[in-house]
Amino acid sequence: MDQRIIQLYDEYTHRPLSREQFLKGLIALTGSVAAAHTILPLLEGNYRAAETIAENELYTERVEYPSPFGTMKAYLAKPKKGAKFPAVIVIHENRGLNAHIEDVARRAAAAGYLALAPDGLSTLGGTPADEDEARQLFSKLNAEENTARFGAAVPYLHKRDDCTGRVGAVGFCWGGAMANQLAVTVPELNAAVAFYGRQPAAAQVSAIKAAVQLHYAELDERVNAGMADYETALKANNIRYELYLYKGTQHAFHNDTSSARYNKEAATLAWSRTLAFFEKYLRS
Repeated sequence: MDQRIIQLYDEYTHRPLSREQFLKGLIALTGSVAAAHTILPLLEGNYRAAETIAENELYTERVEYPSPFGTMKAYLAKPKKGAKFPAVIVIHENRGLNAHIEDVARRAAAAGYLALAPDGLSTLGGTPADEDEARQLFSKLNAEENTARFGAAVPYLHKRDDCTGRVGAVGFCWGGAMANQLAVTVPELNAAVAFYGRQPAAAQVSAIKAAVQLHYAELDERVNAGMADYETALKANNIRYELYLYKGTQHAFHNDTSSARYNKEAATLAWSRTLAFFEKYLRS
């Protein structure tokens, strides 16, 4: 697919570009309305195909936990057998808690973890079905309060009888940036994995206690702009970290509901590295 189309979609999903402006740009790049509407489903998520692990294979439920800035709703998944598990907080993209992220939580649970996927829009009524509406709601969130809401998941998990007390986080895009922020703000976090997420300020890196794993897409210029400075700060502060750059991949390459950007080879490798990382830092 024309890289300009990918960049236009990225601008639409991450910057104040209206759907009308996006569609006009897409028509201009593809040459016609018909061609634009053919391309559109390849860019947007197909959540009917989101389920790779069925709910009946695991124990799942909807839960709530307290935070300093309101009650958070979340999707929880864990193995049916076993009493205690290390926990993983699964953090969504800027579309909110949807079927894809719930499936990612089940993938973590199938690997033997207590997976908790909070809804970042809980205090605004929860994630709406319409993605444009969801993205607009994110602009209404206070960044510091929002980080505290996600950070409150750690003490909630610590108090659960089915948690070993070891907690990690994995986030994607917006959630990748949040995973990085939790590493900075929650010293009790044991491991943080960020998929193509914005980086914290270099001055904040010294506060990190968790081990950090970073996954970047080669063609993701917007996020990669801060990659080198982040790595320099991690090295300077002797933070345990791993960094991987996946050649030829787009932002959101792990999201298998968006065929235009999904890269199966890179996604499979990155997820295997994520599970190995959690195995090392959450089961010790």
